Amino acid sequence: MNNTKKPLFYAVILGFVGFVTSFGAHIVAVNLPAYAKDVGVGLAMIGLLIAAYDLAEIIAKPVFGTLADKQGMKKTMLAGILVFTLASLSYLLISPRYLLMVRFLQGLGAAALSAVSLALIGVYYAERRGQAYGVYNAIKGAGYVVSPIIGGAIVLKSSFSAIFIACALVGAVSFFVSLLLPNAKSKADDIFDDDDDFSLKGFISVFKEPKLLPWYVVTVVNMFFVGILFGFLPVRIYVLGYNPFLTGSLLSVVSLSYLLIQPVAGRLADRTDPQTTIRIGLFLAGVSIILAPFVKGIPLVIVSIMAGIGVGTVWTNTDALISALARQGRLGATMGVAGSFKEFGDMVGPLLIGLLSQVFGLTAGFVSCGVLGLLSLLLIARKVKLAEANGSGLVAS
Repeated sequence: MNNTKKPLFYAVILGFVGFVTSFGAHIVAVNLPAYAKDVGVGLAMIGLLIAAYDLAEIIAKPVFGTLADKQGMKKTMLAGILVFTLASLSYLLISPRYLLMVRFLQGLGAAALSAVSLALIGVYYAERRGQAYGVYNAIKGAGYVVSPIIGGAIVLKSSFSAIFIACALVGAVSFFVSLLLPNAKSKADDIFDDDDDFSLKGFISVFKEPKLLPWYVVTVVNMFFVGILFGFLPVRIYVLGYNPFLTGSLLSVVSLSYLLIQPVAGRLADRTDPQTTIRIGLFLAGVSIILAPFVKGIPLVIVSIMAGIGVGTVWTNTDALISALARQGRLGATMGVAGSFKEFGDMVGPLLIGLLSQVFGLTAGFVSCGVLGLLSLLLIARKVKLAEANGSGLVAS
């Protein structure tokens, strides 16, 4: 298949598959207070219900990625969509008190469809990874933006249970449009045919791949950025005394900057080097987050937008770079591992930032997070120098 001339139709389909997991995660999470009121559970259970989805993804993404390398990517992705859809429908048939089980099963399905859809971008668009990942992540990211609005409207007009009908409908649509995708045939198919390659040793080796480790770290740091932008920037705005409308408006602008930059940053990386664009994104996000607690008004809007642009740039281009650096026969497993690191950062980042802010103040949380991003630039520079000295090459060809 000609990757250079291939239209972005497949990337759009895969982006919608990615949309399923972002939509499914947040349409439920933001409406859990309504569930807690109806069923009579406390804040601890709300936390568990949010964590169950993320935990399932952390555990299962590398497993399904490895399985996809062995058994077929499209087949594994379709199975994941099916699990997610059926798990969503199951909530309508059981007691609401079993929601924790439903969320975990949804997370398992999301792990498969998310990890493998990422890997398929790398297969279909070997020569246009950056642009394709930009389109993919922009569509997937839209799920984070629209799901709270749609979910709130559903709960207001119907019930909490109806949210799961929406999840199932989105899953069903993604299943049928995914049937239009060709069966992926990559170099991995020719060489990944030995049962020994499916061993625990081979699975663990993906986590320990030296040329990938610094970029795994970057994905975690970038998720810390996401956590502080969408978790603690609202706190900063509240402290300044802005009303909820202004708070929501600023966060919407940040979300748009994060989403819209991704296709642009991806295309730029295709023309230059993803490592360069990642460095620029890390620097931009890190400096902007450091400045955020010291400014207000228009300057706060500007640094928030700059942070969103930096985060979006890093997000798309780390996906593109990691897929390019993956060993033959390990693309699915590698993208699964990268996805687990993202989920880990998404889960741990807000916790650490929250604890730090509780002890030392909100400013310390912002500054520490930004400095961490700048320190990751030093890690990248050091690893690149070591790779060049050893002749191993850290830059994707």
